[in-house]
Amino acid sequence: MRRSNALLIVFFSALVCLIFTLVDAELRRQSATADLRHRSALVAELGLTDLALFTEARYTRHPSQSDLHSAFQDHPMALEHFPSGSLISPPQRLGQ
Repeated sequence: MRRSNALLIVFFSALVCLIFTLVDAELRRQSATADLRHRSALVAELGLTDLALFTEARYTRHPSQSDLHSAFQDHPMALEHFPSGSLISPPQRLGQ
């Protein structure tokens, strides 16, 4: 087999893989759109107010709902006892 034929086979195979990838992405997007509509209807039906990122403490549930002193509600020098407190930083507005 000539090298040019091998190169054409490689390019054609890559093109076929690209087409399959694009078709799969479109199918997944359509599925996600339907799922998003279903979740939006569920949120509206249940009357949910905000996204709960973590379920441990009030200052880790949603960054916009935290205040300056909630992390130190037990003692000002208390150590963080929730693992999620080390994963998310305080909102920038609290440092101002």
